[in-house]
Amino acid sequence: MASPKFSFCILLLFPKENAALFVFGDSIFDVGNNNYINTTADNHANFFPYGETFFKYPTGRFSDGRVIPDFVAEYAKLPLIPPFLFPGNQRYIDGINFASAGAGALVETHQGLVIDLKTQLSYFKKVSKVLRQELGVAETTTLLAKAVYLINIGSNDYEVYLTEKSSVFTPEKYVDMVVGSLTAVIKEIHKAGGRKFGVLNMPAMGCVPFVKILVNAPKGSCVEEASALAKLHNSVLSVELGKLKKQLKGFKYSYVDFFNLSFDLINNPSKYGFKEGGVACCGSGPYRGNFSCGGKGAEKDYDLCENPSEYVFFDSVHPTERADQIISQFMWSGHQSIAGPFNLKTLFQE
Repeated sequence: MASPKFSFCILLLFPKENAALFVFGDSIFDVGNNNYINTTADNHANFFPYGETFFKYPTGRFSDGRVIPDFVAEYAKLPLIPPFLFPGNQRYIDGINFASAGAGALVETHQGLVIDLKTQLSYFKKVSKVLRQELGVAETTTLLAKAVYLINIGSNDYEVYLTEKSSVFTPEKYVDMVVGSLTAVIKEIHKAGGRKFGVLNMPAMGCVPFVKILVNAPKGSCVEEASALAKLHNSVLSVELGKLKKQLKGFKYSYVDFFNLSFDLINNPSKYGFKEGGVACCGSGPYRGNFSCGGKGAEKDYDLCENPSEYVFFDSVHPTERADQIISQFMWSGHQSIAGPFNLKTLFQE
């Protein structure tokens, strides 16, 4: 795995108004970190047609354009938050993005091919150390306390669990391990000075084109086993976040109901202005569910739709830019039923 180059440029010419954004997670949040590590084609999005609509070139984002952290940064009046491994000067006062496609909460998930959550945490600790050196302890303490920590992790852990079928763990035990790893990282960020967290629960995994083709789901239906695992994760995560609120001083959080939001987008696409919810824009096979977009993996042939904004999914796993924008809007200003007890707008303003 590539080690980051530390060259820094932190300029504070006037008091910083906007809260910083630190991003942890997987491919839904990766803005290009995997461009700088040795990994498989499946964990890269640095080729056409990724990035075709907004950036007009592939950036490493698994989308035709922007992804959720890009929109959250925009709503928070921040610049685009760059990937941590980007080789160049970094201004950490606005935050940084540690997310890595293929990463899991468990170190064992795609080990050696991704930046797992524990490693992302170690990078954050390096950043906070640099900030203390550059800004001083008091200013850094304020910055880290005001910042929002956005986390999306777990899908890859459960994909491994579902596909390998050889796990010695019951679903309940496995979920406890995944959520336990996630909450341990939240506690460490809190210990380092973080106070405000935005955490997405698992999406409706059983309705994702890649998962449906994996188990040959009947047309129009979702895979119950995958969705049941996601629901189990979500119920445990919700309880654990409630416990952290009681245990950790100043802890505030937004628990984002990604499951019901994604389920509704996929199964009622016209409600949100989409023409297609269950078939990907880019891929091959039924639902375009083969993960072949761009033809860089084992399968070279793929189909590509004309207008990604009509689709919920860009490839067989990841949303289009337009779907990411809608999800981000709910995260930012949604009601408590979607993002509670606080939405992200409230977290950023407090």
